Amino acid sequence: MSRLVQLRQGNARRVARVEEPSLCLLDGVESVLALAEEAIALGVSLSSLADRRATREMLDYDQVYNGASSWRLIVPIDHPEPARCLVSGTGLTHYGSASSRDKMHAATIPAQPGEALTDSMRMFRAGVEGGRPEPHCLGAAPEWFYKGNGSALRAHGEALVVPGYAEDGGEEAEIAGVYVVDAAGRPRRIGMAAGNEFSDHKFEKHNYLNLAGSKLRTCALGPELAVDPEFGLVRGRVAVERDGRTLWEREIATGEQEMCHSVANIEHHHFKFEAHRRPGDVHVHYYGAHSLSFSDQVLLAEGDVMTIQFGGFGRALRNPVTVAAALREPVLVQPLA
Repeated sequence: MSRLVQLRQGNARRVARVEEPSLCLLDGVESVLALAEEAIALGVSLSSLADRRATREMLDYDQVYNGASSWRLIVPIDHPEPARCLVSGTGLTHYGSASSRDKMHAATIPAQPGEALTDSMRMFRAGVEGGRPEPHCLGAAPEWFYKGNGSALRAHGEALVVPGYAEDGGEEAEIAGVYVVDAAGRPRRIGMAAGNEFSDHKFEKHNYLNLAGSKLRTCALGPELAVDPEFGLVRGRVAVERDGRTLWEREIATGEQEMCHSVANIEHHHFKFEAHRRPGDVHVHYYGAHSLSFSDQVLLAEGDVMTIQFGGFGRALRNPVTVAAALREPVLVQPLA
């Protein structure tokens, strides 16, 4: 399995293969998307093409990772037209998070007569019962949400912003699938990467129907793209630091053993929409979180640092929190009359 990073130095870009403690630059490759499109055209695997393009040019990964190099890590996938990168996700997939989401919504969603389940738990149980269909069979549809386009993605070290209109910002430590749609309209999975699907849990808690609005904000991906990783059981750690000390941390797990939906079922229900199969588009899809600091009454603040790391997915993803000034006046629309 290869792990790839994207790098920028001024206006120059390169792709490198991770060879700890170094980064091996690839010859003539400026983006993972271009490398993936070439692999598709040649009918070869992404890893084998990366092997073919490997050079003897090496960078010290520690210096790049710590921001001490002129080369900077950028998100491990992007599109030259950010609007052609769709960022989305699936919720209520992990056994570890189902009870947390149920508690979040229990106080705001009254049960129906004779029914003690919240909508969250009903959705989760639908996944338990039908989220792992047999091959060539259709399974239950998972929860789906839109995060934004490629302009919402942030790299390792970049700040995630609590917008001025938001009530809160909280980490969601996840793995995201990375896809490109080939010339025939077939989705092709390039790989997976660690991610922070940053959300407004306070706003969501008021009413489950606020979920869509709670998701529209910056989110993080990387620093590395794992090509064809093992995704049966992936263990990890998520932590929040404040003033240099650990405020909250959890050992977490993801992968298909921890999920009520299979990856194949998630992918079917994302790409069944014709609009999601436009040739040349990139998709980043978050698979769901195991644990949230918000469930333990942790409220993130300006300057807090979120750290997420999964075994087999390379170095940790670290992002500080920035809180924008509160929005005091409505956004006005000017009629074109």
